[in-house]
Amino acid sequence: MRFLYKWFVSLTLQSLVFTGLVQFAYCSSFEKAVPGIVLQFPKDHGKHPGFQTEWWYFTGNLVSKNNHWGTQLTFFRRTLFNKMGKERSAWEVRDLYPAHLAITDIGADKFFHTELMSREGPGLAGAAGDRLDVHVKDWRASQQDRDILLNAAQGDYSIKLTLTPEKPVVLHGDSGLSVKGNDPDQASYYYSFTRLRAKGILTFEGRKHEVQGLMWMDHEFGSSILNTGQVGWDWFSLQLDNGVDLMAFHLRKKDGSFEKPFATFVDNSGLPTHLSGDSIQIRSSGSWVSPRSKARYPSEWVIEIPDKKLSLRIAPAVKDQELTANKSTGTSYWEGAVKITGTMDGHVVHGSGYVELTGYVESMGGRL
Repeated sequence: MRFLYKWFVSLTLQSLVFTGLVQFAYCSSFEKAVPGIVLQFPKDHGKHPGFQTEWWYFTGNLVSKNNHWGTQLTFFRRTLFNKMGKERSAWEVRDLYPAHLAITDIGADKFFHTELMSREGPGLAGAAGDRLDVHVKDWRASQQDRDILLNAAQGDYSIKLTLTPEKPVVLHGDSGLSVKGNDPDQASYYYSFTRLRAKGILTFEGRKHEVQGLMWMDHEFGSSILNTGQVGWDWFSLQLDNGVDLMAFHLRKKDGSFEKPFATFVDNSGLPTHLSGDSIQIRSSGSWVSPRSKARYPSEWVIEIPDKKLSLRIAPAVKDQELTANKSTGTSYWEGAVKITGTMDGHVVHGSGYVELTGYVESMGGRL
């Protein structure tokens, strides 16, 4: 579950209108995620312009000669209008594309993040409709044959990585339909590459490092995700050293309680098992207060799946991995590398992953 931005759409539209960049015609309803749709690849790696929101997420843990690193590269697409007027221009604004880059220096307990945003204009940003190829300015994620290439840089920080899938695409929920609440309209299409072998170059504070490790890709698109009674979520992507991968999340309500959790357990052969409700248990056991936003985030967790005899303890690799994205998505959230210890079938397991925490600074409900 990977969508997290607060859109100041009214302010954005006013600015665009005053500069003459938007030609208004009319708005109509966006497409909804419904049962019975069969996702097809590579086409569905591309953009889905009929849906209001879409994102491509890449997160993972990398190792260099003397250090461990976390990294996140995310591309968002937000559609302002479902239909535009008949007058077309290369500068016409229908879609906005924010992007976030974050790198965690685990050994030095340092965290860097930056952001971009652009309209889908003449080469400024965009995504192909028939394959994975999305970019914002010179940041890019594209697929060539089996490999996915990531490239993003800002000043003394950059990643240039090649990702190779070790497992096939995993469809979450009901064949890729991920229902987020009791309202059937509150749903998205959601799939992942849960285990991507990564190698390449990471630059931090101007120093280049050869890195390798494991990455995770999420692609999700829909038009209605949170209702007004929900404020955010906790999301987990976990990769264990026995070859098992786990995606889990639960939505948080205004009173601080959580709705029933959802998860996808992926065995070492790539076979998924979908879980919900009492079949998976998620609870936090610690907290951390941001010195900037003053938000109190959960900071340690226990996840248990009784049917799989799986019990995991999850802790941040670095406490402070809060992103403040005032120039693009206008929100703050915590997303960072985590370390995992636990047991499965009576055997000790270790691993690494990423956790995303939204709605702790202010509510996301009714915005997505």
